[in-house]
Amino acid sequence: MGDEITANRKDAHLDLCATGEVEPTQNSTLLECVRLVHCAMPEMAVEDVDLSTDFMGKKLRYPLLVTGMTGGTERAGKVNRDLALLAERNGLAFGVGSQRAMAEAPERAATYQVRDVAPTVALVGNIGLYQAVQLGVDGVRRLADAIGADGMALHLNAGQELTQPEGDRDFRGGYPIVEALVRAFGDRLLVKETGCGIGPQVARRLKELGVRHIDISGLGGTSWVRVEQLRASGLLAQLGAEFSSWGIPTAAATAAVRRVVGPEVRLVASGGIRTGLEVAKVIALGADLGGMALPLFRAQQEGGLEGAERALQLIVTGLRQTFVLTGSRSCAELRRTPVVMTGELKDWLSAL
Repeated sequence: MGDEITANRKDAHLDLCATGEVEPTQNSTLLECVRLVHCAMPEMAVEDVDLSTDFMGKKLRYPLLVTGMTGGTERAGKVNRDLALLAERNGLAFGVGSQRAMAEAPERAATYQVRDVAPTVALVGNIGLYQAVQLGVDGVRRLADAIGADGMALHLNAGQELTQPEGDRDFRGGYPIVEALVRAFGDRLLVKETGCGIGPQVARRLKELGVRHIDISGLGGTSWVRVEQLRASGLLAQLGAEFSSWGIPTAAATAAVRRVVGPEVRLVASGGIRTGLEVAKVIALGADLGGMALPLFRAQQEGGLEGAERALQLIVTGLRQTFVLTGSRSCAELRRTPVVMTGELKDWLSAL
């Protein structure tokens, strides 16, 4: 029964993300408050730009992670395979959505299997923090091993769960399971939010526990609180509307977390990243990779794998162009260029 509820929820999520208003217009990443400084004489060719980076023991051609979104149904399996193949062909990292459906019903494992189409991709599994508490370390390890994952994402989604009719209401025991998973996975563990952002206080504690990969997944893109609001009725729908703008904006979370975790932690910045210019901005703020899902998912839904390929090429071309226009040959050089931060972003950073 529980596995059917989870599977039906996954398809409902895909329907809403494909066509629904899951990005509240009042929410902002605050990347509009970030300006990169133009270099009028870059003294370089486009071919001089090296966008490669390391992630989960693999070399990526571009500093991009297709963030985990779905799994558990036939439709979700098609999305995973198309986007994993896209990542394989273009040297990106790829994450599957929550493997809760697979844990509840092992026969759904096929919808997360992408190794046959993406044998060398940097592949990240995915389970919710409080499902991990119930599964234990061995259960989480089995999920990662079952899909041949290079690493495991542990997602934090208290905001979503509180709006979800069947969601969790007990959020105790999180840090102990993180500590246990660090012992099991080492630097193959990624702790990520799901659109409400990770702030410096939590990031500092995660680093102290040994976490070496964090995805801040900030406010400004898909609001999973809004997604659940659109599925809910009555009191929960009202609460979802009230809390659809809850969170730390992506730009603020990226800059603030980098300040406290230092260079030892690999930082992914996701949450409303839609263009190559925005990927460049979060890298300039301190991220190692940009993460995105919705623009590639919607392109895949509208035009299949070819549509997703076209969308990606626009993103990576814009990313490369930004590097040239700032005179940056690598991600390390871009992080050393001046960044102008204005308006509300300055207010956030002064408070965090």
